[in-house]
Amino acid sequence: MLAFLLRRVGSLVFVVWGVGFAAFFISQVVPADPAAAALGNNARPAQVAAYREKRGLDKPPWQQYLLYMRSLATGDLGRSLRTGRPILNDLRDFFPATFELTIAAMLFALALGIPAGIVAAVKQDGPLDLGVRTLALVGGATPVYWLAILMLQLFHAKLGWLPGPGRLDAYLLAPPRVTGILTLDALLAGDWEVLGDALRHLLLPALVLGAFSTALVARMVRSAMLEVLSQDFVRTAKAKGLPDTKVVLKHALRNAALPVLTVLGSLLGALLTGAVLTETIFSWPGLGSYATASATALDFPAVMGVTLIAGLAYSVINLLVDVLYVVFDPRIAYA
Repeated sequence: MLAFLLRRVGSLVFVVWGVGFAAFFISQVVPADPAAAALGNNARPAQVAAYREKRGLDKPPWQQYLLYMRSLATGDLGRSLRTGRPILNDLRDFFPATFELTIAAMLFALALGIPAGIVAAVKQDGPLDLGVRTLALVGGATPVYWLAILMLQLFHAKLGWLPGPGRLDAYLLAPPRVTGILTLDALLAGDWEVLGDALRHLLLPALVLGAFSTALVARMVRSAMLEVLSQDFVRTAKAKGLPDTKVVLKHALRNAALPVLTVLGSLLGALLTGAVLTETIFSWPGLGSYATASATALDFPAVMGVTLIAGLAYSVINLLVDVLYVVFDPRIAYA
């Protein structure tokens, strides 16, 4: 296992290089001038030329790439053309909000999707199974932007049960920044008013982002459970007189976990890097909002920084999934 982990960690270097090369190549072929976009339409040609020289945009592409990779080797992602700040600092500010939203959406998907999938498999072709499959189909087919607007209109504008966009009410002060995760920082500071308000703001975007995930988890759990429940060892366990609950949860669910883990890993990566619409509609200051604003402003260094973080996140999540395979199935061994 140790040798396997070392090889996988070493492969992250090649992942970062590949993603960086692809992002840089795309930024070079886009027919746009980031200098002109950063300075605006009223900028004079001399100002644009001076800006391009200052940012190194006047150099040949191969020189820009070498400078970019040299900076990347030292952990420097460059400086944003839009904010003027180091991109690493921007990502450090925006990533915790996305991480908080992603984890909340994932917990919501697991809390509803796994029990729904188990019940649908155990009660195959019954009313409960039909209901779960129908809800999963509707949840998977519902556009995120439509659901987000509907939820805001219903629970915030009409009923007034939940707050609107943002992470915190304007009259409240954020707790001292420790992790950047607002709920965790409020908990560490013992600020229960801020914690409650942050959780209320988190609820709607987490439900919207987790709706599609819940449908996918329920379908995958149902499919994996149906395959396992038909195997001989399950019938043997029932023949020995074990309670149905123990057979389903201890024997069947554990053996059905591997394909579900694979999907959950990909799903977590997709949530972590693809919450653009949800963050935009709910004014959530996360990585998706930062990437959208950077792309609109033709801030290619920032876009490349977000792309690198996304590739790295997928690689780390896949590594964790491979480790969890061993936890759920000790027969698996990595040479």
